[in-house]
Amino acid sequence: MDANRTMQRALQQKIIIPAFNIPYLPMLEPVVRAIVDEDSVAMIQVARLEWEKFESRSLEAVAAEYFRHCDAAHTLLHLDHVPVIDEDDQRVDYLPIIERALGAGYQSVMVDGSRLPFAENVEATRRVAELAHAHGAAVEAELGAVAGHEAGGIGMPYEALFESKKGFTDVAEAARFADESGCDWLSVAVGSIHGAIAESTRNQKKPEARLDIAHIQALHTATAGMPLVLHGGSGIRQEYILRAIQGGVAKINVGTEIRQPYALALEQRPGDIQHGQEKVYERARWVMRDFLGVSGSRGKIG
Repeated sequence: MDANRTMQRALQQKIIIPAFNIPYLPMLEPVVRAIVDEDSVAMIQVARLEWEKFESRSLEAVAAEYFRHCDAAHTLLHLDHVPVIDEDDQRVDYLPIIERALGAGYQSVMVDGSRLPFAENVEATRRVAELAHAHGAAVEAELGAVAGHEAGGIGMPYEALFESKKGFTDVAEAARFADESGCDWLSVAVGSIHGAIAESTRNQKKPEARLDIAHIQALHTATAGMPLVLHGGSGIRQEYILRAIQGGVAKINVGTEIRQPYALALEQRPGDIQHGQEKVYERARWVMRDFLGVSGSRGKIG
């Protein structure tokens, strides 16, 4: 499958593509198995912080595991968050990471310049787009600030965040960004939050999030129908996700929803990787079948 073409089909058919994060390498096989068994189309993805702060080892290790278990009719390989400035406010040499991913066979990549001033975000994204497009890969970028990865979490009660629209993607900036950056898909901030990554909070329940549907629709229109991406997909009320799909969201990242069952299973049975894998398999199937309603999507968008 071609990643960008598949995203465009999903957008047209109003079917969302789940993108499952792999913070622990043994999680990958059961996720692929769940995708195939649900006859869905979904992405396997890994973010820089997941080999820096969890145990996915490296983007190459994830790619190697992916190509051992993938099914080309059902799965795609995506590089999630490669930040220009990371969650610890450190500058990242991001282009070599993107180059490594393209060399390892990733079909799409994400550069996250959301902590940069607007013009610098555009420029960083343009550089990645030129590189990735030369390799036939699609590019996801981020505009706005999806909170949660920082050490302090979201820094305020969730309802205060939502009501203030702090960090929400600006509609006028989104129009310019889509026109100037060269990206193919845009991750937007519209009410979702990332799962916590700090050791002390990563197993806590996320606040139940909601989405500003009118804002999503305005962003989709402003970007001339570009596929929108929802980060922090775990913990959002189902009704909002279903409405967001109608408004232009074509991809949703799923991390906490499958990471926490894996970690809990290993706490209950230390060293029993297979038990953890089965919990991941069950939860991934639930996400696709019962929560997102994408079982059988392969025949429509694959």
